[in-house]
Amino acid sequence: MAGDQLKVLNALDVAKIQLYHFTAIVVAGMGFFTDAYDLFSISLVTKLLGRIYYTEPGAPKPGTLPPGVSSSVTGVALVGTLAGQLFFGWLGDKMGRKKVYGITLLLMVVCSVASGLSFGSSPKGVVATLCFFRFWLGFGIGGDYPLSATIMSEYANKKTRGAFIAAVFAMQGFGILFSGIISLAVSAGFDHKYNAPAYEDNAAASLVPQADYIWRIILMFGALPAALTYYWRMKMPETARYTALVAKNAKQAAQDMANVLNVELEAEEEKVQKLAERKSNSFGLFSKEFVRRHGLHLFGTTSTWFLLDIAFYSQNLFQKDVFSAVGWIPPAKTMNAIEEVFRISKAQTLIALCSTVPGYWFTVAFIDIIGRFAIQLMGFFFMTVFMFAIAIPYQHWTEKANRVGFIIMYALTFFFANFGPNATTFVVPAEIFPARLRSTCHGISAAAGKAGAIVGAYGFLYAAQSKDASKTDAGYPPGIGVRNSLIVLGVINVLGMVCTFAVPEPKGKSLEEASRENVDDQDECVGV
Repeated sequence: MAGDQLKVLNALDVAKIQLYHFTAIVVAGMGFFTDAYDLFSISLVTKLLGRIYYTEPGAPKPGTLPPGVSSSVTGVALVGTLAGQLFFGWLGDKMGRKKVYGITLLLMVVCSVASGLSFGSSPKGVVATLCFFRFWLGFGIGGDYPLSATIMSEYANKKTRGAFIAAVFAMQGFGILFSGIISLAVSAGFDHKYNAPAYEDNAAASLVPQADYIWRIILMFGALPAALTYYWRMKMPETARYTALVAKNAKQAAQDMANVLNVELEAEEEKVQKLAERKSNSFGLFSKEFVRRHGLHLFGTTSTWFLLDIAFYSQNLFQKDVFSAVGWIPPAKTMNAIEEVFRISKAQTLIALCSTVPGYWFTVAFIDIIGRFAIQLMGFFFMTVFMFAIAIPYQHWTEKANRVGFIIMYALTFFFANFGPNATTFVVPAEIFPARLRSTCHGISAAAGKAGAIVGAYGFLYAAQSKDASKTDAGYPPGIGVRNSLIVLGVINVLGMVCTFAVPEPKGKSLEEASRENVDDQDECVGV
């Protein structure tokens, strides 16, 4: 196996940490910064959209989005993301990582701006426009998952590859944090300017006409960080592993990496052709050979990501209960429209700052020390523990005297999601599949995750409703309640622990070793 390794790939595997590593992290990571901003900022403005477009005159409480509209507005980007992950993942293996990389970013920039526009001023017109552009925004975001992970894995050295890929994904935490900060700044500025009364004091005056600009500014701001990195994305050369192992252009791969690494590299054209002729480099995704070699691995990456995202995206649905219980967000009628945006943004920013962001960077720090498997198993375990710890004595935590403990327990579930499977499910699929199928398999794994997110975002939106029909949110049927929903999510995390055992540990191995890319059956028999 070692003798079959191309010198250009070995040079990348043993390269010391250099400037190009950090450049790749920033360029790829800013895409994920934008992804997180765009996907999570919508939750900051849905209450405002309900007030603007669905408040009934004389109603005792401000309007909220109807269930179908709320599900569509928050979930349509997830559907687009799923489709984009499958399409661009496949395209990244067919056309090359770099060629597709710029397309996804342009789509994100254009659709972020367009999300803040609307055709007409009627609720149907505004929601239809928002959903249309957020679907295509999600489509572009979806492409960023397999492409960014694959590019970073193929640029990194084998010693710190896990940390580099995790660092790209960790930019999500900053994106979530930034969405909260921008929303805080915009809402604070408008609230200071217009100083409207609370809804219960003067319903009509509590919603100033200028509030319609707030949600548009917040959503459109997501285009800025993506646009700033477009030039550097286009300057990045194609990865050597795609150029050499997929495109079979040894000369170009050596030339590109010689410029990146500042070393002389030999173009091993004969070795590339020899590797291309091996059985291990010829089977396709839908072949028996793929199922034999990687079927269990693909099951492991898809199932764990699917289960993780059910739990991860469902947690966001319980924020209103958590934040209301601890007094961070008072009843809607006691606030004006802009103050409600400010308070929701403040709560999400605090959670991101205290648990979400640290969790991501703990993974970056430890992933190449204790490994992907251990972090993922530990994360699922502690998510299970804290969800059961919240759910079983749920009434206890909702009492005013226990509000501090409630928020700590809730924050810890987010911490161990991010110092756990939310990061590792992104990292591993970029390491354990062969180069010609790497982006495709990562896209499939990520799409399974987004299917889980849709189940979490849609299914538990209904499931978490009170059993008492008089206490459900407007327009929703009775559900199983928050307590029972959390117990179900705890069980889902247990299943995630079990499925983790289907995922191999690639720590410390080259990508070719981890994927057994250049290993034929006869090599395996003699232990090569």
